[in-house]
Amino acid sequence: MRLRLARWSAYVPAALREVLLLAFVYLVYTGCRLLAADDIVTAAQRATRILHVETLLDLDWESALNQVFVSHDWLGVFGDYWYASCHYVVTAAVLGWLFVRRPDSYPTARRVLIVATFAALACYLLLPTAPPRMMPGYADLLNLHSDAGWWGADASAPRGLGGLTNQLAAFPSMHAGWALWVAYALATTMRSRIVHVLGYAYALMTAIVVIGTANHWVTDVLVGWAVVFAAIVTVGRADRAARLQPA
Repeated sequence: MRLRLARWSAYVPAALREVLLLAFVYLVYTGCRLLAADDIVTAAQRATRILHVETLLDLDWESALNQVFVSHDWLGVFGDYWYASCHYVVTAAVLGWLFVRRPDSYPTARRVLIVATFAALACYLLLPTAPPRMMPGYADLLNLHSDAGWWGADASAPRGLGGLTNQLAAFPSMHAGWALWVAYALATTMRSRIVHVLGYAYALMTAIVVIGTANHWVTDVLVGWAVVFAAIVTVGRADRAARLQPA
């Protein structure tokens, strides 16, 4: 009994520190996104250039996917709930699971997530980009089904809090990036192939949802994945270099 209490007395402060650290990181990330330029004309021009490049590469899948989500109400509402909730709930759940069950892997995974998130933040500040839903010819699914959930007409922000979100923080997609981080975290800490498949299926489904709901371009998704991959490589090299340092 005393041993268990001693473990908890050490565990609780560590968990509290992690919660406060991650909350601080998220608040800084969210707050800094609001500092990005809100010039919709320039953001729309950048989005037009993205779509032009995608068309040349046959990657302009946004309109077709958006029409599928619009044509089936059940799919549209499903996509809205996925977009508005999984980004936060699943990422937080995997972080918590790593902290409790894989403490040796947790620090590296956390650093990867933080590095990728702040790299994306730099893009938001330097390259504000209009998402498809703000461009002609695309339906804003969350707006279309805003009476079905807690979100309003401003992306996935809770109803009435649209002013607290930057709608031009679309390039890259960290909905896609965080989902790939989830897949990476599960693949590097679990042996089960089923879990690995579920992790990557989650990342793929998130990519389909963010495009189908007209919240991101295909390019946003690909760059979001690239940012996470670069963070994995960067953090891995830093960890290896640290281990090679003489004691």
